[in-house]
Amino acid sequence: MPNARPSLPSPDPGAETRRVDLVLEGGGVRGIALAGAIEVLEEHGYRINRVAGSSAGAIAGALVTAGVPATTMVQILRETDYSRFADGPWWTRFLLGKALAILLHLGVHRGDTLASWLEEQLAEYGGPDRTGTFADLLCHDPHLGSDGQEEQQFRLVVTASDLSAGRLRFLPTDGAEFGTDPAQLRVVDAVRASVAIPLFFRPVRWRSRRGGPAWLVDGGMLSNFPVSVFDLPEGQVPRWPTFGIKLSARPPDGTGTVNRITGPLSYGKAVVDTVTGFYDRQHIEDSHARARTIFIDTDAVGPTKFSLSDEECELLYTRGRQAATDFLEGTADQPAWDFQEYLARYRSPVRT
Repeated sequence: MPNARPSLPSPDPGAETRRVDLVLEGGGVRGIALAGAIEVLEEHGYRINRVAGSSAGAIAGALVTAGVPATTMVQILRETDYSRFADGPWWTRFLLGKALAILLHLGVHRGDTLASWLEEQLAEYGGPDRTGTFADLLCHDPHLGSDGQEEQQFRLVVTASDLSAGRLRFLPTDGAEFGTDPAQLRVVDAVRASVAIPLFFRPVRWRSRRGGPAWLVDGGMLSNFPVSVFDLPEGQVPRWPTFGIKLSARPPDGTGTVNRITGPLSYGKAVVDTVTGFYDRQHIEDSHARARTIFIDTDAVGPTKFSLSDEECELLYTRGRQAATDFLEGTADQPAWDFQEYLARYRSPVRT
């Protein structure tokens, strides 16, 4: 691929400009909001090409890239009994049992039920030649990955935090670090690592190519919103947009994140939020990232509230749909999405 293109792509209402890549933020049971937003994108004629995400974003990405239509994904997530995912032994219903499970297994719940549920969905909606590995999700566009960005060679990118190495892993590409051919890594295994909320779910233990243990947990610990994963190098103009979908309200311009500290608990929360959110805030505070991100206010529902009521499920779904509609069609406070305007402002070889 050339280092720069001489001019912006000409406006084209055809399929090429309706293709889109997605980066989905994680958020536990809030994933129904992602499905609502994706449903609106499909209704507006967008064809989803590649997806990156962590935790709930990884689950939604696995379903989308398996060919599950957004309306079907909404139905699946609405009908799912999330309480089944809290699959710790019976004695973990008690506080002392939870503490013992963390001491013995580094997490309360096994995560097996969630992994089995996802495998069932992918098996039901996948094609007849499905292998269940990332080999099913190879990109066949000769332009992708030609600039050395190997993450772009697969239609799904899942993030996980490697506690042993102290770094973020992009799966399946980093599968080689665990002695696995990236294309042969199982999609469910990668997603299971990404959803391992520390202490809530048991971490995933793999073996590094050097022979030592590797402990993988929720990718959101290091980057819950890897919005730049599909971005081309500076000076190259994308042929289609990458939208981010974030499970939080749009922050006021220039204010960043404000943590109100009133005591030890709020102080501890601020410390965790600062450590885990710093990397993502560096990206989302960039104007070009904010301009292509759909912000969904999901603060009313906690990410680990697995006893999700019908009303809460409907609230998340409705907010996801409304946020995506506002982003695409515009409101009194924000203009409608315009890819050509975005390119001219942020991705032109000579910025204006």
